[in-house]
Order: sequence, then C-alpha cells, then structure tokens
Amino acid sequence: MAFKDATPAQRPDAPSGVLHVVNFDNILRWFSVDMGIDLGTCNTLVAVRGEGIVLNEPSVVAVRKGTNQVIDGGNAVGWVAKEMLGKTPGSITAIRPLKDGVISDFEITEAMLGYFIRKVNGRNKIFGPRVVISVPSGITAVEKRAVFDSAERAGARRIYLVEEPIAAAIGAKLPFAEPTASMIVDIGGGTTEVAIMSLGDIAVCESVRVAGDDLDEAIISHLKKTYNLMIGEQSAERIKIEIGSAAPVGEETSMEVRGRDMISGLPRKMVITSEEVREALMEPISTITECVTRTLERAEPELAADLVNNGIVLAGGGALLRGMDIVLSTSTGLECRVAEDPLTCVARGTAIYLENLDKWKKTLENDMDF
Repeated sequence: MAFKDATPAQRPDAPSGVLHVVNFDNILRWFSVDMGIDLGTCNTLVAVRGEGIVLNEPSVVAVRKGTNQVIDGGNAVGWVAKEMLGKTPGSITAIRPLKDGVISDFEITEAMLGYFIRKVNGRNKIFGPRVVISVPSGITAVEKRAVFDSAERAGARRIYLVEEPIAAAIGAKLPFAEPTASMIVDIGGGTTEVAIMSLGDIAVCESVRVAGDDLDEAIISHLKKTYNLMIGEQSAERIKIEIGSAAPVGEETSMEVRGRDMISGLPRKMVITSEEVREALMEPISTITECVTRTLERAEPELAADLVNNGIVLAGGGALLRGMDIVLSTSTGLECRVAEDPLTCVARGTAIYLENLDKWKKTLENDMDF
C-alpha cells in the first residue's frame, strides 16, 4: 500500500463503523530526518527541523572523464570536489551540475543530492526523509520535474517545492504573511529573485538569470581583455570577495592576481585595484538593478506605498558585495538593508517550512502533483 499523508485505517479492536486516521508520515519521522534543502548553483545548504543549518557545501562533483562515476568511492562531492576545480588531470572532471539555478546535469545532481541526503539522514535510517527544496520562481514545469526526479532517486521519501523568494523572506524574518508589502532581493549564484509579498504569497515577482556567477565572469573577462591574463573561477571569486564592490565604500584597495599570460602562455602575476574591479562589475549589477526597478513599477499603488516605510531586504551571497545596498537604494529611492546572515536565509526559510509542514504543505507543490 502506498503511503499517504493521512490514511483512514480500521483498527481490529475498534467499535464497528469507527475509523482511526493513521498518519504514516508522523510514524516514519522516527526512522528518518526531515530536511530543507537550498539547492543552489554555487552552494547547497541543508537545514534540519529543530537543528538549523547542518550542511553548507559547494554544489560541485568530481567524476571520471567521459562517465558519471563519482570518484573517491562516491565521496568527491562538495568541498573536496571544489578544491579540484581548474586543477584536475585529464582523467577527472569537476562539474557544477546546476546552472542559472536549475539542473543542467540530471545524473550528477542525483549523485550530489544522494551524497548530501545520506550525510545528513545517516546511512542507518530505514526510510528516506521528507524534503522541502527551494527553487527559482521562474523555472519551468520541466525543470521542476527534474528537481523532483533527482531528489526522489537520491533517496527522498516525499518532496515539496517552495519558491526561493518566499523561503528567503521567511528566513529573513519579514512579515510576509501580514497585509503589508515586504520586498526581498535574493542574489544567488545563478539567479536573482526579486519579489514583493503580502498576505503569505507573492504579489509581484521577477527572476533574472544574472547573479554571483556573472560577477565572477565579468572579472575574468576584464582581465582577459585588458591585461591578456587568464584566471580561473576560484581566483575571480576571491577577487570579488576581497576587493569587489558595487559602489565606492571606504578606502580603495588592491591585490595581487596570478594566472596565465594569453600571449606567452607562461604563468604571470599582476596587481589589480578595487576601482577597476568595480568598473568590471557594472554591467551585471545594472541588470540586477533594472530587474528591481521593473518589479517596483509593476506593484499595486498600496503595496508601493508600504515599501516607502518597509524598504528592501537583500539576501543571498550577492548581498555581501560591498555597496550593493547603496546602489539599490540610490536607484529606487527606498531604504535597503542586508538581511542577517544573508547566505543562509533561504535554507533557514526551508527549515521553518519544515516546522510548519503539516499546516502549510497544501500550499506547496509536491511530488503527488506531477
């Protein structure tokens, strides 16, 4: 018999005609760990009911070239695999199986999710967990189906999807369920989610596939065009974190960069300034700013009026880029603040959903809908 959320069952010792509801999901909780998953392009975070964030690892998998076989006995996932990015020999490939917030390699995503679920759930658990997975608001039905299938084949018992802006708003402790407008700008690795919410749902939302990865790519492109210096993704990310900014903030700094000279083909080092990094980041930042402006233009007048007082909240890794709040505040005229611990907002939101799953699960898309 297939397990349902609540199945009427006749107890042998019960009086005739009396049905007792047996909630199999509640029983199975004793044999598994329910978890919320922020399945991100750059990082995957896992939260467990009552425990908070228990796992935060890069969304990277190392496989044997030409196959989908994960090396190191299936354990070359996360931090272990990220260390290999750009440094693998010819027989090994380090893959990021998600692109622009959605699955680009189904089998590798399944292997990665399976590894993370086993790591959190424990190999001794009899049943797979119920999972709440955050997804970009703009993904298609096919992309949603890919998430369901990957999670199911990775060992999840039941799968529920929640849109990232809602999870981020809950994690940032915004009053999104109240009759007042709350606005979240979630800048992740692959997508930027901009949403205005009220009464527990999204009123206006826009998703653009420009985010942290595009900031890294802009730095790589700048060094290539200006200095004929080729650098890798990890070096670009390090530059962004250490001296990157969206607006002038404090004293200008510089750092040494190492890479390969595109003319001689030999290793070379040079110094790059925070000012030219900021110039290189202008194009993707402008795209994000335009997305925020378009979303505000589509808001109902009463919601727009609320935002004059409530302002904008920034979440996601991109919120940590220095001066990003200043750029958005200047372009919109609204107060903009960074959420507490913006990197984990979405994952914390999925954990809160888990705590209220019995109450809220009817509002979520789940594997029974497909």
